[in-house]
Amino acid sequence: MMTNTIVDEAVTYDPNRLLDALIEKFHLKNDAALSRLLEVAPTTLSKIRHRRLPVGATLLISMNEVSGLTIAELRTLMGDRRKRFRISDKQFKPEKD
Repeated sequence: MMTNTIVDEAVTYDPNRLLDALIEKFHLKNDAALSRLLEVAPTTLSKIRHRRLPVGATLLISMNEVSGLTIAELRTLMGDRRKRFRISDKQFKPEKD
């Protein structure tokens, strides 16, 4: 059973903590089982574990729907404590040819 103490223990950014907590919550054996539950490729979770890929919004939403944990709880589990997300104005400017 997932308790608030697990969420409270998240201090620094570590996506492995999030993945491990979900594996524990659902009594899964490994990342392959978690990838099937979340309907993502096993390589996606591997890239997240090795910090080559961030935990994106779509994956967080899937985790929320499957686990019942709030997005804030999921973000706290991986140590993401930002209150706001800022998007660079460069993301909205068209590229110059």
